[in-house]
Amino acid sequence: MPKTVMLSNTLIQETTSASSIGVFEISHRYGDRLALNQLSFEVHPSEIFGLLGPNGGGKTTLFRLLSTLLPLQSGTANIAGLDLATESQRIRNLIGVTFQSPSLDGKLTVQENLKHQAHLYGISGALMRERIENALKHLGLTDRKHGLADSLSGGLKRRVEIAKGLLHAPQVLLLDEPSTGLDPGARHDLWKYLKQLQREDGVTILITTHLMEEAEQCDRLGILHQGELVALGTPDKLRASVGGDCLTIHSEYLDELQTKITEKFSVVPQIVNHSLRLEHPRGHEFLKELIDAFPQLVTSVSLGKPTLEDVFIHETGHQFWQAKETV
Repeated sequence: MPKTVMLSNTLIQETTSASSIGVFEISHRYGDRLALNQLSFEVHPSEIFGLLGPNGGGKTTLFRLLSTLLPLQSGTANIAGLDLATESQRIRNLIGVTFQSPSLDGKLTVQENLKHQAHLYGISGALMRERIENALKHLGLTDRKHGLADSLSGGLKRRVEIAKGLLHAPQVLLLDEPSTGLDPGARHDLWKYLKQLQREDGVTILITTHLMEEAEQCDRLGILHQGELVALGTPDKLRASVGGDCLTIHSEYLDELQTKITEKFSVVPQIVNHSLRLEHPRGHEFLKELIDAFPQLVTSVSLGKPTLEDVFIHETGHQFWQAKETV
């Protein structure tokens, strides 16, 4: 049976079917600093799930917890039906992980790096060669396999890192900022491969990202802000939750204009990054009314359909890149 979950102003329908990743009321502190606060969500089998948030919003802490690098302090979590607190070793055999921090040996070739990774999982012989060739092919690295890792560009190194995480055919793939350092073409190829893994092999994929265009590729998103999950749903549903067109109003008299708009139209614009922001179901009509009402106070107005950044502003009152950093 479905259950209804309320997160801030966003209403989401969640299912209670078996999940590949379950996070339940997780909190985490670094001394007095709260990095995660009562975080709960589930990732469905064979789903690409994204955690979107500005750098420092809590994504990395959660990633370290799910990849078994940090112990749980509060709450529970499971991956592929295994308890994160008590079955971490079994979980490590089922997950593939790509961290932001580089892990390649620069003095070894690409192929040698992959061979050593395969050996860590007990993979050798014909199976190892097949898996390595397959990963190299799909990530566009075949012609680089004999090159030293130190000779690669940042984007190519990133692709090798991802290939390492796929060699043991994981059920769940955890990717921390997977597009870091990739050019648009390589980013497109990476996502084509991730969706192939999802479609053909049933792999569940969780990514962390601060890139809006990457978040748009996900089946569902959780938006993190200061360690809290402020919105959850598909990209389309999240945008629809904003409630109308988004207007950004520039003025030299923000406080005065905010007061006058509130008094005349009974809406309260937010002051965001030296401008006023509001949502209206008939934005194009309201724009004309606004300019007609306050021609001397309005410098300029922009109008657009809601984006994921608008969702973030709607839920937090902050622009995405100006949110206060945590961990």
